[in-house]
Amino acid sequence: MGGGQQQPKKMRVASGQRSSDSSKKSETEASSGRRERRAAETRLKLFRCALALIAEHGLSSVTVEDITEAADVGKGTFFNYFETKDHVLGVMSEIQIGKIKEAASKAAHGKQSIHAVLHELAQRLAEEPGRSPSLARALIASFLGNQGIREILKRTMLEGRKSVGEIVAAGQEHGEINPNLKKEKVSMQFLQSIMGTVLIWSLNETPTLNAWIEDSFQHFWRSVSISGGEQEP
Repeated sequence: MGGGQQQPKKMRVASGQRSSDSSKKSETEASSGRRERRAAETRLKLFRCALALIAEHGLSSVTVEDITEAADVGKGTFFNYFETKDHVLGVMSEIQIGKIKEAASKAAHGKQSIHAVLHELAQRLAEEPGRSPSLARALIASFLGNQGIREILKRTMLEGRKSVGEIVAAGQEHGEINPNLKKEKVSMQFLQSIMGTVLIWSLNETPTLNAWIEDSFQHFWRSVSISGGEQEP
């Protein structure tokens, strides 16, 4: 008998069909992944363009057409992602939550002090609204004046408080934050200090928001830390 036993034709066909099906499935998944990435990129591009226009002209003076023209997409594309112009600003909550979760991950890994993690987070949360006082005012007005956006903000605030609470708990475990304080209240105090500072800065406009945030953070830290003193970032 020469060589190995030849594979039956039906088995070869079935094997080939499985390979073909697997290949088609992979192509479909890859294509779906590309569509999702493009959709996410378009949505973020619309958001960034809207922010730039609102910072320059104010929310009331910016139209959907202005945003789509700046983003180089059709007007119909806009409504594939957002119900109204105001809903574009709902993306802000998603971005802020992402920053908070990233900070919570850093705290969990323990490579930085909790003071450093919270200090960096305070500055990062001020990045988007800190583009201009008019943008900060537009964001605040939109959050307060639109029920749909308020609901989005309430949900993300709850999620954000939980994640900041995890950072606070880590600070208590590491001996940086007073263990007698409730992490939920410290978390709320932290977020209130950031949001309140942005509001006051948007009305005064000077000095820079970073300077306002730095001052607010140091007051916050003195009130919750065990030492009660300032630290270098």
